[in-house]
Amino acid sequence: MSRMTLLQAMADPNLFASWFRNRKTWGSWFVFLRALFELPMTSDQFKLYQRCTGRNSPPAKVASEAWLVICRRGGKSFILALVAVFLACFHSYRQFLAPGEKGTILIIATDRKQGRVIFRYIRGLLTQVPMLQKMIERETADTFELDTGIIIEVGTASFRSTRGYTLVAVLCDEIAFWPTDDAAEPDYEVLNALRPGMATIPNSMLLCASSPYARRGALWDAHRRHFAQDGDPILVWQADTRTMNPTVPQILIDEANARDPASAQAEYGAQFRSDIESFVSREAVEACITPAVRERPPLPNVRYFAFTDPSGGTSDSFTLAIGHRQETTAVLDAVREVKPPFSPKASSQSLRAF
Repeated sequence: MSRMTLLQAMADPNLFASWFRNRKTWGSWFVFLRALFELPMTSDQFKLYQRCTGRNSPPAKVASEAWLVICRRGGKSFILALVAVFLACFHSYRQFLAPGEKGTILIIATDRKQGRVIFRYIRGLLTQVPMLQKMIERETADTFELDTGIIIEVGTASFRSTRGYTLVAVLCDEIAFWPTDDAAEPDYEVLNALRPGMATIPNSMLLCASSPYARRGALWDAHRRHFAQDGDPILVWQADTRTMNPTVPQILIDEANARDPASAQAEYGAQFRSDIESFVSREAVEACITPAVRERPPLPNVRYFAFTDPSGGTSDSFTLAIGHRQETTAVLDAVREVKPPFSPKASSQSLRAF
């Protein structure tokens, strides 16, 4: 079974074919999976790949990391569940696991409610296929333990609860709606906690899918850095709702556009929103930044000014900024931040020493 591809499994009547009776409506997903697992494409499939990735060259290897910017009703939650079941049942990771060690495929959702949606898909895929049902050794409210030595587990976005796993795959659902850098558990912190758990599994996979939202956070950063980059090992796939799921009525999308064009472009058009940025746009901020300069060293005969924004140490950060004036331009030279929780007295002394 290890040699079977996911697309073959999706066409096999003894496996997943019953979920894909109308194969035309799943055509774009077939192309995405070909890109993800480096499978050959027809010329028409390659054109769709070019449109959704902005790339001109085909994938050079199986993706170890992929980001899906796909809209509402596009089918991404079901595909995440399908990939999880396929990796758990048709791939072997035993050579990378210590005796008695279990590998985990972790699916992380925004909250428990969303997690239950994905878990129902996983349960259906496993229990309604007799061949796969025999692999189930144990089922709990949010896990399946298989005789392959793999556990499929659904959790929520938390950098504390996701530590300590040996991860063969991580699939993140609706990551654009996870907490960002203004929250106690930002999306980057969750991803940073997950990646070490994948380090000992050479063919591990990180798959992040979401409708787009604001131009900030991990999804936006991945799109900004890796979309339309030929040869980049990180795959970014961006597609509107009807590209991925043509069964969604166009009139529904037209009505949404009439009510709120900006929202509809994000929900159904796969476009990041620029109307919800605070104070100034991201482009305006980036235009004022010198690339690759994180901090400017002090210069002689220059008068510097320091500005602080203190905090009580429980919820907000304590910040310090240092800058100077260069003719008619204000230059920000250094920024310091102490994240809560902290002692205000100790933080004041450390920032004063700086």
